[in-house]
Amino acid sequence: PKVKHTADRPAPVAARSDAAGRHESLGDRIVRLAAAQAGKPYVYGAAGPDRFDCSGLTQFIHRQLGILLPRTADAQSRAVRPVDRADMRPGDLLFFGRRGHVYHVAIYAGDNKMWTAPEPGKRVQLQRIWDNTYSVGRAW
Repeated sequence: PKVKHTADRPAPVAARSDAAGRHESLGDRIVRLAAAQAGKPYVYGAAGPDRFDCSGLTQFIHRQLGILLPRTADAQSRAVRPVDRADMRPGDLLFFGRRGHVYHVAIYAGDNKMWTAPEPGKRVQLQRIWDNTYSVGRAW
């Protein structure tokens, strides 16, 4: 499955202005929505709004912006547009895997950090990127 935009509203715009007139890119909005989930518990199979697994977090956040992603990390990796690491921007998705199977997804926050729902017993948090064997994709 590919990324879909909800039919009841137009696809999200690349930037919007806040009350102070500053522009916020769609990627920055994704990061801001991820940060708003900080501290919520990891629960396998959960997709919000009060608990998440990794792909549930990314799916939930993108849905808030009218972008529909598949449910699993592996399916999300196949649905988004690949991005070279040199071109990655905050809001992009980081996919971790081995032998052709993606087992984890996180949201790139910039500065070698990512928002993630890491594992049982942990909470949604900002972490340094902990493994260099990731690929990058963009749903926006």
